Amino acid sequence: MSLDRVRGPRPPGTDRGRVLLLLALAAAVTVFTATVPLLRDWFDLRVYYGTVNSWVHGGGQVYDYRVPGTPYGFTYPPFAAVLMLPMALVGPGTATVTALLLNLAALAAAARLWAGPGWRRYGWYGAGLAACALALFEPLRDTFSFGQVNLLLLALVLTDARLLASGRPRWAGAGIGLAAAVKLTPALFIGLLLVTRRWRAAAVATGVAAAATALAALAAPEVSRFYWTRALWDTTRVGRLDYVSNQSLQGVLARLGVESRAVWAVLVLLVLCCWARRAGRAGAVGDWRAAFALTGLTACLVSPVTWVHHLVWLLPSFAVLIRAGRPRVAGALYAVLCTSVVWLWFDDASGVDGFLGSNTYTWITLGLLVWLPVGHVPAGHLPVGRRATSRSTSATAVPPSAAAPAISTASSQPGKASSAAVTEAAGVAANGVPATGAGADALVPDAEVTGVPVTGAPVTCAGALRAGDGPVGTGVGTVAAGAGTDCASGPGCDSGPDCASGPGRGPGQGRGRVRSASSEPTGSTRPAAANPQSSSSRASS
Repeated sequence: MSLDRVRGPRPPGTDRGRVLLLLALAAAVTVFTATVPLLRDWFDLRVYYGTVNSWVHGGGQVYDYRVPGTPYGFTYPPFAAVLMLPMALVGPGTATVTALLLNLAALAAAARLWAGPGWRRYGWYGAGLAACALALFEPLRDTFSFGQVNLLLLALVLTDARLLASGRPRWAGAGIGLAAAVKLTPALFIGLLLVTRRWRAAAVATGVAAAATALAALAAPEVSRFYWTRALWDTTRVGRLDYVSNQSLQGVLARLGVESRAVWAVLVLLVLCCWARRAGRAGAVGDWRAAFALTGLTACLVSPVTWVHHLVWLLPSFAVLIRAGRPRVAGALYAVLCTSVVWLWFDDASGVDGFLGSNTYTWITLGLLVWLPVGHVPAGHLPVGRRATSRSTSATAVPPSAAAPAISTASSQPGKASSAAVTEAAGVAANGVPATGAGADALVPDAEVTGVPVTGAPVTCAGALRAGDGPVGTGVGTVAAGAGTDCASGPGCDSGPDCASGPGRGPGQGRGRVRSASSEPTGSTRPAAANPQSSSSRASS
């Protein structure tokens, strides 16, 4: 379901009205972000900057540094510290501006990667509305105001998702490997590649992560040794587990006072089983958007610490919901994540209300993991192997006979097809792709995805392309004969000299039917419209 089908208030009809609406929304968002949310004063960026400067200029160790007046220091793997070394060459102001620009670029890249080429039809107005909506999202606000790296990692991972979905898997996995070397949480995406049997991509991701880690070990051997033997296992370095911002399963248990590692391990195992089953199913049908979204949700749940700003990994799930025709569900959940509601229980998370309210974002993440729609593959994003199979199958269809134009011309039925329409239909039947309008994948659905068997039965009856009879939602016409009287009998037509027999056909209406390689064997044929349109006129529906 496309965004333009979502019902709502009528948008402004002029550019002036759109500009005024965007200005009003931008002003409201600015007031909201300046007054309502908690501002983080670039705290995490100050950790990065202070760590690198202490290491380079002060002779200190990476994991010994603490922000003055706090117990918090650097917690990422050594490769992240190596990547941040250029901060030692600039002042704190320059580092802050650079971090802001990098986050903006990463957000734009992630949105572009996830939206695909269809974003262009919404233009500057759609981009402005999306920017206002994103500015309200609490995990995104916190990522910017903390100076966090989550958006950069998200963009790296989504690059691999795009490569897999578009059938260019040669370098898929490199982004995941880099992200896992910077922060351990994205390593679960290597597990996704294994679950979906993308062995090459999994090997690339593992190799890149290992190479980056080895590079850091060569550059700073003492730092690497300390991290992998001591700092990694010290959970107190990241903060209190029962802090309300920790929206992981471990955070829920900590706020309940449950300290048993066994209970946490059982819950993690259950979540991982659910993820493996659902993500594996998504990967099997080529729905990489859902597979990556489910993995982001799972990573947030099983990580011992998932601060609110880590929940930017939930953003792909909302795009999946909208694409699957659930815009209201997506809007409602998104709105909750804009409210900062969990902070109402900052001081006291006891009682039933505390259990439900302080863990609101965890419940949303769990719900999305269990109920996120899987299997909605957009046209043009079918698995490459299957797409090629469908095309090669359709290419075996026998082209219409040369008599087809003469048959159409001789017809005396109203609404007869022109020879141009017959020629266009012949192109569809012969090539398996429409002459205009939607791409081949719209006409050739994947048998494993749709459940409709893809047949290679030869076409035995020529006809015209009639708009509106294609697969629902594609706007592509099916191939059906003009009302002719000389249609030959065969698998593609009803028998008899007039091809008039069969359900849904009136007297004297020839209904011989061309069945393309991807047509549904049990599909019915509707009466021809008086003024058939070309398939290209409905391609945008």
